Amino acid sequence: MLDETRIDRWLAAVRLVKTRPIATQLCEAGHVQVNGRDAKPSAKVRVGDRVKAYIAERERDVEVVEVIEARVGAPAALMCYIDHSPPPPTDTPSPGMEWTRHAGRPSKRLRRELGRLRRGGDSS
Repeated sequence: MLDETRIDRWLAAVRLVKTRPIATQLCEAGHVQVNGRDAKPSAKVRVGDRVKAYIAERERDVEVVEVIEARVGAPAALMCYIDHSPPPPTDTPSPGMEWTRHAGRPSKRLRRELGRLRRGGDSS
């Protein structure tokens, strides 16, 4: 068992990001923190460290339970960290508006209503 590893390798190994280059980009962009400090891709993580990352438009807050370097299956990856992240936002439509996914193009009437909402609700 390892004592420490690079943050970019660990993020990819526990499947928080799809690939290691993506994890490296997130670190370089300042979207990853280890124990409250901005992390470069080469920053080391150890058991007990707290990793905060902004991944795929979602705030993730995880505690390192096991240090691994190689990508593992999803069930094994879940055992390597404790997730303290807030729940993902729910996609609830505005009151009075119902949106059905994959239902095709909105009608002309609905497109006009959406346009009015985006512009600020003028009544013309």
